[in-house]
Amino acid sequence: MELSLYLFIIFASIIIASLFIVFLIKFIFSQDKGTDQMQNISNAIREGAMAFMKRQYKTIFSLALITAVLIVISNFYGNLSKGSDIAIRYAWHIGVAFVTGALCSGISGYIGMYMAVNSNIRAAAGAKKGLNSALTIALRGGAVTGLAVTSLSLLGVTTLFLIYGGLSGSDSLIKEAPSLLVGFGFGASFVALFAQLGGGIYTKAADVGADLVGKVEAGIPEDDPRNPAVIADLVGDNVGDCAGRGADLFESTAAENIAAMILGVALYPIFGWKGILFPLVTGALGIISSIIGLFFVKADDNTDNPMSALYKGYLITTVLNLIFLFFLTKSMFSGKLPNGGEINYLYLYFCAFIGIALSYIFVVITDYYTSYKYRPVKSIADSSQTGAATNIITGISVGMESTVLPVLSVSIAIFASYKFGELALVGVSNSGLYGIAIATIGMLSTCAYILAMDTFGPITDNAGGIVEMSGAPEEIRLITDKLDACGNTTKALTKGYAIGSAALATLLLFFAYLEQVKKILGKPLDSWFAVDIGKTDVFIGAFLGAMVVFIFTSTAIRAVGKAAQYVILEVRRQLKELPGILEGKSKPDYANCVDIVTKGALKEMILPGIIPISAPIIVGVILGKEAAAAFLLVCTITGVVMALFLNNGGGAWDNAKKYIELGNLGGKKSETHKGAVVGDTVGDPFKDTAGPSLHVLIKLISTLTLVLVALFS
Repeated sequence: MELSLYLFIIFASIIIASLFIVFLIKFIFSQDKGTDQMQNISNAIREGAMAFMKRQYKTIFSLALITAVLIVISNFYGNLSKGSDIAIRYAWHIGVAFVTGALCSGISGYIGMYMAVNSNIRAAAGAKKGLNSALTIALRGGAVTGLAVTSLSLLGVTTLFLIYGGLSGSDSLIKEAPSLLVGFGFGASFVALFAQLGGGIYTKAADVGADLVGKVEAGIPEDDPRNPAVIADLVGDNVGDCAGRGADLFESTAAENIAAMILGVALYPIFGWKGILFPLVTGALGIISSIIGLFFVKADDNTDNPMSALYKGYLITTVLNLIFLFFLTKSMFSGKLPNGGEINYLYLYFCAFIGIALSYIFVVITDYYTSYKYRPVKSIADSSQTGAATNIITGISVGMESTVLPVLSVSIAIFASYKFGELALVGVSNSGLYGIAIATIGMLSTCAYILAMDTFGPITDNAGGIVEMSGAPEEIRLITDKLDACGNTTKALTKGYAIGSAALATLLLFFAYLEQVKKILGKPLDSWFAVDIGKTDVFIGAFLGAMVVFIFTSTAIRAVGKAAQYVILEVRRQLKELPGILEGKSKPDYANCVDIVTKGALKEMILPGIIPISAPIIVGVILGKEAAAAFLLVCTITGVVMALFLNNGGGAWDNAKKYIELGNLGGKKSETHKGAVVGDTVGDPFKDTAGPSLHVLIKLISTLTLVLVALFS
């Protein structure tokens, strides 16, 4: 009876989210689309974005099909020692899960893109009515993405779990089902990595090309219709921040739920199916909290800080999650321990509280290091007065400094949730690990609202571009400027949130990997599998894990540089051969820039994507399971710190430029501004290509090692 109730909560939340999505879509598409000129610009953005998505997904799914075949073959041969029937079942179940995860991740990215390119024009037109109207349209457009992604992830994981044994009534099949779901997480991570890479390379190549030639060389404003790369730049906001992030957070929720479910299996004698199902029920309640929180977002038309309205919705979502999780932990985790003691559900609730608090702490820290209201960004702006070199030096320093507080916060959260897990389940093996799992799930419970805020960013950015290019009145541009600055903050906050959740999630995935190794070796789940870093092959595996983060980052940043060169040369060519462009007498060839950057991005994303897929396989096959564990752990630690440095440093450079553009330190026409533009250009591939791709990379490596662990020596 209880199982039916919790399954009802999960599927009811998916249905409610689906109905709310329909309501939001009807609301958005009923809004005014503005003037014909605004619609022409919006149509160009939409056509460019959809054309890129079509070509990118064709490339990604071609690679995914090849990978699916290799997964089926490798899992068959890796499990053949258990018998041909078991080998076939494992191979097909994991293969089907991989394809399903890849398709769902692709759909998530497409939904994010589709809603963004159809909400931007309506947000631009809504600015004529006031700031609140534009904010409401943009946030609700983002909410469609947030709710669709989290609901689709929940639906996919739950359905496969039930099909693979969750409804069988057999303890052995129920415990086995989460292990078969790792293919779903790997499929989601596979698509997310290439979507984030391709979109990140596209958006930053276009942005760098538009800024360096347009702003610095030609001296024209951002989003100026005379810039041949302006449409490509606006397209890039969608393919990077909407499609890429949609796929990214889809795989985050999927991989983290699956890892927590695998750890729940280790505590099956204590909780039964409840320990496995808890992450999914928590996700369902988080969707409901996010929907309620969205209704409370309303901004004063005269405010200079629309972020306060978004924070209000986030606060309400957080408080509701805290309330829901209290009753959920009490309901699912009350009872007796096998040793005669009581399960202290209150300590498990504290673990969930720690996860939710950590998400809020990451938002505050990221805001401090990337907002121009605070010291770090102002110090970069001040250093721009003496040129680009000092701007870059200070920016790198700020980025490095910004890793300290997040790492300390994650470390404290891991330590505290581990201890609370042990206190809740005294004398039970793996209790501390399950405490970390609950903290991770708590952090993810606000994912739908966070993703809505993230997609809000590129929608408002595009709205500002449409308003400027269409020659709208200055008071309208002032509104979209406020929302654009707000959107830059939400994008930075979301990246910080994604890194924080990745840090906890990959720890879960690491321990899930160890659980799988113990199963393969025939060890009891309550035993330990030690990873001895003193062994030569294990040390080499760890060393290679750190190296992969650096070579991946290098190739991702270099890919932006190469693709940007194509754009720079094309923009220079047009401005030279068509001098009437700068005088407003002739129209630039926007389509050619879009086509050039599309080809460049798709070409350059392949090498960075192959590295994290091939490296752990080589380490596991040649050096063995223990070395693969060391590779995974060190790659995770290095990747999280590097991602924090890249995301926060890049965000700080961006807002230092915006701080100057607001009229500080000489304003847009000053030499200070030119130095800040160069720094922002350096930070672009940091924060929008390599940084966001890194937290996908560490989860992809985690799920990949889980999928192929049977193949390792």
